[in-house]
Amino acid sequence: MTVFSIGNRGILKNKRRAAAVVEMAVVLPVLLTILFGIIEFGWMFMVYQNITNAAREGCRTAVLEGSTDADIQNRINKYMDLVGLSDYQVTLQHTTPTDPTETVIIQVPYGSVSLLGGYFGSMVDRTLSSKACMRKEGAE
Repeated sequence: MTVFSIGNRGILKNKRRAAAVVEMAVVLPVLLTILFGIIEFGWMFMVYQNITNAAREGCRTAVLEGSTDADIQNRINKYMDLVGLSDYQVTLQHTTPTDPTETVIIQVPYGSVSLLGGYFGSMVDRTLSSKACMRKEGAE
């Protein structure tokens, strides 16, 4: 014959389960905020690397003899289309007789590429910018 004892074990088990639920409710928002912050930072870094590469590609085109602004812009547009970025501004600074350096600057408003939008509000107003400078070919 088996004897079952009904005591405080069931009540204690339910209290522990309830405490775990409350602890999870308190900790989960913090953990999710940290997780999404890490994901957002990784995304921002990836976008920055892409605009740096696009500026470098545009600058490589700019230093070639006979290249035009349209050639440079087309090269940058082609690269930015490949990585899926569309809202950006390109600034070209051409050589002068005293400075044979070509400079390409690309700026992207972070709000247009952010994964989480305004959740991390202070980042939305920032601009990601990259600058590439190279010496013009054939310059002395």
